[in-house]
Amino acid sequence: MSQSLLMIEDDARLARMVSEYLAQSGFAVSHAADAAAGLARLQGPETAPQLIILDLMLPDMDGLEVCRRIRALPGGLAQTPILMLTAKGDPMDRIIGLEMGADDYLPKPFEPRELLARIRAILRRRSDNGAPAGSQMTFGSLAIDRDARTVTVNGQACELTSYQFDLLVTLAERAGRVLTRDQIMEAVRGRELEAFDRSIDVHMGRIRAAIEADPKNPKRIVTVRGVGYVFARQQD
Repeated sequence: MSQSLLMIEDDARLARMVSEYLAQSGFAVSHAADAAAGLARLQGPETAPQLIILDLMLPDMDGLEVCRRIRALPGGLAQTPILMLTAKGDPMDRIIGLEMGADDYLPKPFEPRELLARIRAILRRRSDNGAPAGSQMTFGSLAIDRDARTVTVNGQACELTSYQFDLLVTLAERAGRVLTRDQIMEAVRGRELEAFDRSIDVHMGRIRAAIEADPKNPKRIVTVRGVGYVFARQQD
């Protein structure tokens, strides 16, 4: 059975090429030529896509704003993984995209094989993070349900993207162990892929904002200067 993707991209030629290429690997790509059409598709009667490929530069709305609006949609739509495409070379655009809730990014021009690899990595994380089904982890007031893919603090739901959830689980499963950025990315992605050096730091900041009482003085996810991060065993 084909996996459904939604591509919000104003370059019709690129969208057609991507659709044809991904179809060979079992993906059915629905195309929206602008932000309005993409958002309407998400809120329409069609089956929700399993992943969204979102261009940063759209004719009617900035891709970052589209990402923000997707993350504000009701129900499970807000958690749909987003892979952002950007023609800009400025790393700050990538940082902002991650901060707005994108799970990953890919700069243009790109190799179709890399796009496929990144899509598969995101969906693999979504469906199987290596934990037993139904298993839960509790650290004081912090509760992580790996089956339901939810995180709560004092019973209040925390808003995390699919990628951020998997980063948190990766650290929590290795509580007390210092992990380098490369180790974290390899564990989450399941394979080595070229990535923006500071993307992990951006996501960690978002996770801290969601789960820490004081994100500027974190007690759960601690930075080990010059090495990486460690998830503290003792909390609260």
